[in-house]
Amino acid sequence: MASVSHTPVGLGGTSASDFLRSSTNGVSGFPLKALGRARLGLERRDFTVAARLRKVKKREHPWPDNPNLTHFTSFQPLKEKPKPVILHFERPLVELEKKISDVRKMANETGLDFSDQITSLENKYQQALKYLYTHLTPIQRVYIARHPNRPTFLDHIFNITEKFVELHGDRAGYDDPAIVTGIGTIDGRRYMFMGHQKGRNTKENIKRNFGMPTPHGYRKALRMMRYADHHGFPIVTFIDTPGAYADLKSEELGQGEAIAHNLREMFGLKVPVISIVIGEGGSGGALAIGCANKLLMLENAVFYVASPEACAAILWKSAKEAPKAARKLKITASALYRLQVSDGVIPEPLGGAHANPSWTSQQIKSAINKAMDELEAMETEDLLRHRMMKFRKLGGFQEGVPVDPKKMVNMKKRDLPAAKKIPAVKTEREKQKILNVKESSIKAPKSDLNVRIQQLKKEVDKEYFEAVKAIGLSDRLEKLREEFSKANSQDQLVDPALKDKMEKLSEEINQGVSAAPNYGRLQDKLHKLKELSKAKFLSEKEKRAANLKQEFEAKFEDVINNPSIKKKYEALKAEIAGSGVSSISDLDAELKNKVIEFEKEVELHLADAVKSAGLDVDIIKAKVPGSVKESLSELNKEINEEIETVLKSSDLKSLIELLRIEVAKAGQTPDLKSKNRIAALEQQIKRSLEEAIDSSSLKQKYENVASKIPNNAVSSGDSDGSLNKKDELRVEVGANRIFT
Repeated sequence: MASVSHTPVGLGGTSASDFLRSSTNGVSGFPLKALGRARLGLERRDFTVAARLRKVKKREHPWPDNPNLTHFTSFQPLKEKPKPVILHFERPLVELEKKISDVRKMANETGLDFSDQITSLENKYQQALKYLYTHLTPIQRVYIARHPNRPTFLDHIFNITEKFVELHGDRAGYDDPAIVTGIGTIDGRRYMFMGHQKGRNTKENIKRNFGMPTPHGYRKALRMMRYADHHGFPIVTFIDTPGAYADLKSEELGQGEAIAHNLREMFGLKVPVISIVIGEGGSGGALAIGCANKLLMLENAVFYVASPEACAAILWKSAKEAPKAARKLKITASALYRLQVSDGVIPEPLGGAHANPSWTSQQIKSAINKAMDELEAMETEDLLRHRMMKFRKLGGFQEGVPVDPKKMVNMKKRDLPAAKKIPAVKTEREKQKILNVKESSIKAPKSDLNVRIQQLKKEVDKEYFEAVKAIGLSDRLEKLREEFSKANSQDQLVDPALKDKMEKLSEEINQGVSAAPNYGRLQDKLHKLKELSKAKFLSEKEKRAANLKQEFEAKFEDVINNPSIKKKYEALKAEIAGSGVSSISDLDAELKNKVIEFEKEVELHLADAVKSAGLDVDIIKAKVPGSVKESLSELNKEINEEIETVLKSSDLKSLIELLRIEVAKAGQTPDLKSKNRIAALEQQIKRSLEEAIDSSSLKQKYENVASKIPNNAVSSGDSDGSLNKKDELRVEVGANRIFT
């Protein structure tokens, strides 16, 4: 501290700014200009200048002693690998790793060759690792998102940027270390980066407040957003926080107001904004820097309003129900992508992002470049509208689309209008007809279900093609399609080499499609399509069964109301009553025969009536003996094997392929020429099959088994098996045609 002792002097013509500037040079209240002209008209007097130095602590400068000028920040990557942390569901993998290390150690000590055993164990380990990380439950993904060794925001910044300068302070008195901001470049393109920063060890976590920002952090982020908006820098935010810091001091300083202010300001930014969830995104603490045009998530990241533990404590009064809460909340990247909250899923290596941080960072870099190319092509107004519409569409559902049958089970049944009173009718049959008309008027039309199934089929095809494209097989698939369509257009049989290519490509696609980013959507839509198709099949089956039952009951009523049958029934009833017996078993032989004959007559009349309506009914009189059942099953098996053998023959195979081509060319409305060619091919295939069956010894076996069946054992597709049950050869020859 410097002080000056002097006598008052007159300093005419000295400005106030001179006094202000003089204070910065260590002389308080004395203009420096006056020192130069003091001897001209002023009485010289002696004065002394004394300085006192105050001892202070050495300021801790934020930069290291030898800063990296390309990444100007106090943060530096760890030189040593952090200690491995094993999650509870990864313990089987650890045991396998221990076995592999033990075998290697034994091989080194003994000098024996254990390469086969090591290779087998390593393959087993890779299979187990792949299965585990492709079938993770939501709560397991939460644990991976919170993994202590998971790469942080600044770890990714070091991997994806060529230059980065960290910027500090909210210009209101504090620099929150839980939120880091700075300017950096990716492939020569300049961005404003900001994100939540967690610690990599206990000391760093305490310093960074475990990634939970205070109001100062959000105000610092807002300052940098305005700076980027002014200079035209695109903004990239990284989200990784359990939530905003909710202590008393933060609430006093306006935590809620700071978050709300950020939400409002982010919707008015005129530059592209991308947000990436790299760990866990908790509530408003994540959303305060997450109102972006594109929200991307790492594969094992989670984004939630309340943590699974908090949700379970509220709903089920126990944090132990966190797995159930995580499943119900739909907080994983794939679930949020299906709900259109997230705009993309960035893949992670097997084992999580901490297994290979640099590879994960490169995936993030690629996603940023791709998204930014799309957003920078937009005009400012389109960009603002795009950001607004992204959040406006959340929570919207289309009306008029049939509900999933599984969800419909737990839904409240819709109140149906009360049916009007049915007027008195003469017969029960007319009453049933009126009831059926009422039921059909109440039921909703099924055309919506058919439309939904067709729409789902198109979506499944689209998702499947995207999956094939993602695994890099789309070019080969298109090439094979062209070759196949060319062969069909020239009426040629499919080349066996082309068939092998198709089968090989199909195997590769089936093996690699599970690694595609949209595999979850594909599985979900396939499941929905299966459920809707099943519901349609069951409803049609029930409708057919109801119609058949109605027709059968109508025919049965006609037979019973037949005057001759009624007359015989009344006479037989009176005769049985006159005999004075209490049960049918006590009747005499003559009366029993009359009852049996009456039953046969009723059955014959009923069979004739049903056949006249176009229905086919077989009456079962006796069951096939057990020994014959075995012979029948063996015979059926031999018939099937013989048919398969015949189908594998080159001549018949060529005919079936030719039939497929003809059907495909004919389409939905074949002309007369096409119909004749198809009919001729069908007859030729049938003759070939008949000749093959007749030439074998199956015919003799058939006659031997038939001789063992009693004459009264007439079958109708009974569960016991029979000779009248026809073995059918069904060959799919086109999308809308099956040759039997």
